[in-house]
Amino acid sequence: DASRSNCFGSKTFSFAPSMTDFGKMRRHTGARSFADECKFIKRIDGTSFQIDKGFVPGMNVPGKFYANKRLETLMFDELKLHVQRGESGFLPAVKQIANVASLPGIVKRSVAMPDVHAGYGFAIGNVAAFDMSDPSAVVSPGGVGFDINCGVRLLRTNLLEKDVKPVQERLAQALFDHIPVGVGSKGIIPTTAKDLDEALEMGMDWSLREGYAWVEDKEHCEEYGRMLNADPTKVSRRAKKRGLPQLGTLGAGNHYAEIQVVEEVYDKVAAKRMGIDTKGQICVMIHSGSRGLGHQVATDALTVMESTMARLGLSTNDKQLACAPINSKEGQDYLSSMAAAANYAWVNRSSMTFLARQTFAKVFKSTPDDLDMHVIYDVSHNIAKIEEHMVDGRVQTNTNNNSKPQTNKQTNKRRHKEVKTQRSEDTKKRRNKERSWCSRVVVVK
Repeated sequence: DASRSNCFGSKTFSFAPSMTDFGKMRRHTGARSFADECKFIKRIDGTSFQIDKGFVPGMNVPGKFYANKRLETLMFDELKLHVQRGESGFLPAVKQIANVASLPGIVKRSVAMPDVHAGYGFAIGNVAAFDMSDPSAVVSPGGVGFDINCGVRLLRTNLLEKDVKPVQERLAQALFDHIPVGVGSKGIIPTTAKDLDEALEMGMDWSLREGYAWVEDKEHCEEYGRMLNADPTKVSRRAKKRGLPQLGTLGAGNHYAEIQVVEEVYDKVAAKRMGIDTKGQICVMIHSGSRGLGHQVATDALTVMESTMARLGLSTNDKQLACAPINSKEGQDYLSSMAAAANYAWVNRSSMTFLARQTFAKVFKSTPDDLDMHVIYDVSHNIAKIEEHMVDGRVQTNTNNNSKPQTNKQTNKRRHKEVKTQRSEDTKKRRNKERSWCSRVVVVK
């Protein structure tokens, strides 16, 4: 429509609100029409847009989002509805992107990926980096989200669609029987309080030790399936109580364990490296996170940070962006507990991987090894990590919220060496575990 065409002009962009009065922002934006709001949003090219400073009060940097035509329409319709409602109700994603740009210590810009839509505090798909050398730089649980280290794991098989078709209903039911689903679902992985503390600290190393993961699995996981700064003592008793019975469970909402078919191969070289280069090949995708434990860690942190903000005199454009300076006790405690919850999520996905492998082995009267059920990748999308990046020609250490996978090269080399030395012993252990579990898992109904 004509008003929307005003949104696209010169090539600039800016994001997010700053540490100012939330009511002031409401009054400021409430006085503008949709056409006036669009003047702050400029098209850069066919798929990217810039949000200029001034879109919300106190923006320290601009904002940027990526969208195809369909998502572009949704983004601007969301903003238009927000204006028509008189600024009431949930904030549209463009406002949330801009609010993030106003947080202290943010580096360069607030960016939203092509899956962007309205979220809690941060927009879903919103990524931001904060300068660790800036004493005012903050960390916000709203940037990570409630389902800490919610992520996606892909397993391959050597089965084809024609192999699965005759047993697809039985296979789907068996997967459903083995992996508990739904709100409050409880897992079948035996876990004591001591086990839980060790899992929170060790991540996938715990799964490997207990025989629920293959050594090779770690090599294909972000952070090798373990955040080293995790501290189980920073996780509340209530969070642990919620997490104890839920290892190896899918949960509800948009989480899924799905049997998928390769429809098209776009990059034959890359696909061959990953072992998924055949049309009709069967894969398994698992999407889940840290369940009730991660939700409680986020809830606990938000409560603490709200009082911290009051004590330090901090304010944000949106109360969902409650935060604390990264290097404060509250900031460090949150990063330690968040890392523990992230480790829990890797253990959770590893446990479901184990159960999925046993399901396929049972239905196809084979072994996970013979079915070539290797992890292709495990990528997180609700996480904050400390990373080094080149910024304006110099190395800068940032806390990255909802960041892409990055790990220190020296740490990678050390871990890779450890993986190699463990391979033979751990492979024997997990094979023994699989054999002992075949009888136990079969009876789960």
